[in-house]
Amino acid sequence: MAWIVAVVLFAEAFGVALLNWIMANVVDGQNMSLAGLDPDAMVLSSKVGAVVFGLYFALCGLVALLVALRDRQPAGLGRILLISVAVVHGLLAAVSWALIGRPQFVFMVVMLALIVLLLVTYDAQPQPAPPADPQDTDGPDGPGDSEAAEEPKDAQEAAGSPLTPPPAPTTP
Repeated sequence: MAWIVAVVLFAEAFGVALLNWIMANVVDGQNMSLAGLDPDAMVLSSKVGAVVFGLYFALCGLVALLVALRDRQPAGLGRILLISVAVVHGLLAAVSWALIGRPQFVFMVVMLALIVLLLVTYDAQPQPAPPADPQDTDGPDGPGDSEAAEEPKDAQEAAGSPLTPPPAPTTP
């Protein structure tokens, strides 16, 4: 699943950057202005937006790719990036429902679901348990401690394990 998210985020990075760049060229070619804004400022801001959003989606795709390669959950900045791209997809889903149409809305919701699934399904890898009986258990009397030899096996295991409370009594 992380592979799918990574591939789609890389495709979105390219698509968003290309779309913004094309829109900048259209504005430049038509010499358009919106509410009196300078057309050159609009072209420049659209091209800067193309680069910034393209890099943002590519970075999020890189985080998803690293999750897929390492097979463990994202942490730190990577987790924050994936959460932010999930929020962006939620906002884009709402906008696409209102302005573009249902197929684009469904795509954004599916991407949102995949990113959230990526964030919540990878559990921490279990760490190997430390050895229960250490080999060097020399007491004050040396390795042949008579008290340790007389203890039952369960008491020896309990001495090396963390303290656990007894089971709570139940009432009939």
